[in-house]
Amino acid sequence: MQADAEATPGPEDADAGAGDDGGGANVNAQVAERQLIYEATVELRVDDYDAARTTLTEMTRERGGYVGSSRTEVRGEGNETWTTGQLVLRVPSGNYSGAMDAINETGEVRSVDESTQDVTSQIVDLEARLESLRAERDRLRELYEQANDTEDVLAVQRELSDVQTEIERTEARLQSLERRVAYSTITVELREPRPDYEPPERTAWYETPLTEAFLESVNGVIVLGRGAVVLTAYALPYLLVLAVPAVGLALGYRRARGRWRG
Repeated sequence: MQADAEATPGPEDADAGAGDDGGGANVNAQVAERQLIYEATVELRVDDYDAARTTLTEMTRERGGYVGSSRTEVRGEGNETWTTGQLVLRVPSGNYSGAMDAINETGEVRSVDESTQDVTSQIVDLEARLESLRAERDRLRELYEQANDTEDVLAVQRELSDVQTEIERTEARLQSLERRVAYSTITVELREPRPDYEPPERTAWYETPLTEAFLESVNGVIVLGRGAVVLTAYALPYLLVLAVPAVGLALGYRRARGRWRG
């Protein structure tokens, strides 16, 4: 059963209506500058896992993307096997909608989950913070050049180190967001259909042919006899150890009894 998902506007939709006149021009300009992260999870049922995996990999590369990670698992029951797995595709945001269409044509869609995250304000805040931190770094560098006292030099160095650390941390956060904006993430779950497993039929005892039943009973007797032989061989050393004192006690008893009678 295919799960219906609410349509998520793709990057192409953000540019729709760019040619409108009047007040719509400013709105479209603002929409075009929005920083959006597109993510999706698609579950597909495919007849041939390897073929579907190859098709999706080639499709992603043709659109300028790459496979971020993959996982494959072969399952089995009885003599039947089937394959499941996962592909994490990274495609340029401008090709997100086209990639989704191609994925939906690769197999039977079981479920689709799409999301859009607007990170425009986060990116603007990080850029502003970076500008402020870099200005602070430049100011501290000037103070460092002008410092003559050793204590002042060490104090400026500590502040400069703290500011540089914060700059690097902020740059890393900004770059992470920019990468996610530039490349959409599509997680594809691939599942081959599970074969119908039929356990072997067990024949009731009364349906067993007479000859086969006789042979089974003979085999049971043989197994029982082998077990008795093995048990005897295992117990024989212990029996011999116990027999020696038992014989001694019996002989002593007979001698003592003879004396009493005499």
